[in-house]
Amino acid sequence: MFTGIITDIGVVRELEKRGDLRARIGTSYDTAGIDMGASIASDGVCLTVIELGDDWYDVEISAETVSKTNLGDWEVGKRLNLERALKVGDELGGHIVSGHVDGVAEIIAMQDEGDSTRVTLRAPEALAKFIAPKGSVALNGTSLTVNEVEGCDFGINFIPHTKEATTWGDAKVGDRINLEIDTLARYVARLAEMS
Repeated sequence: MFTGIITDIGVVRELEKRGDLRARIGTSYDTAGIDMGASIASDGVCLTVIELGDDWYDVEISAETVSKTNLGDWEVGKRLNLERALKVGDELGGHIVSGHVDGVAEIIAMQDEGDSTRVTLRAPEALAKFIAPKGSVALNGTSLTVNEVEGCDFGINFIPHTKEATTWGDAKVGDRINLEIDTLARYVARLAEMS
């Protein structure tokens, strides 16, 4: 489990296609404190550490994960939002995030508003019903509040701090973004279906 509060920006250092995709991710985390088999959310995808170095960790990514996320778009040098798994007693600054991406949204518009940036994204139709104004979503692992929703399109506002502390300062129209809907929204919708 995660909170969607990004604690490091990593960099893809190596990519290798074997049976699965293997990636080496550079990090400023103290890797001596990371256990083999630990979960680290990398751009919102919960990935398992399979090898460690002084300032990097390796993960293997299944074809299923590549097909459901934007990880197939990764290139060497790409910056990634990173978050270590939640520990009992940690502050819940965002919202509960599983690291299980539901689908990929696309940035369709961006507009500066003062020092902030308004970003409009288009969600897959099957997921749009789970996105509500003032609700939470995780986008590339970042816990964010939805401003408005119109059909499959929804808006997010990025303050300067978020753009600096995450990879959102690099965002551009056309980017494919890992989308995880709020777990609570998923269960509320399921209960409504059963009524």
